[in-house]
Amino acid sequence: QVQLVESGGGLVQPGGSLRLSCAASGTNFAINHMAWHRQAPGKQRELVADWRSGGSTDYADSVKGRSTISRDDAKNTLYLQMNSLKPEDTAVYYCYLDVLFDGRLFEYWGQGTQVTVSS
Repeated sequence: QVQLVESGGGLVQPGGSLRLSCAASGTNFAINHMAWHRQAPGKQRELVADWRSGGSTDYADSVKGRSTISRDDAKNTLYLQMNSLKPEDTAVYYCYLDVLFDGRLFEYWGQGTQVTVSS
């Protein structure tokens, strides 16, 4: 069974940095798409950064220029490096993965890791 485990969240001061990790296990087929989403209190979950097979990436306007999504294929791990953090970055960050198999899309979510940006 596919499992996603996030780590790296915590408390950081404004202007600080964090690197979030998402380790994927149980994947017997090629990963099509991985992404980071976040959900702040009272708000809907939103896309933060997107990685697709082939290495293409996209970012939400709110984090573009200060965040980098990357993937270590050997470790089957997705990363989100976040710099110049702002209080509005405070949220639970979730890892997302989907796989195409036999013409069907299978989607998976991690349990999330809390990021709090506060002075």
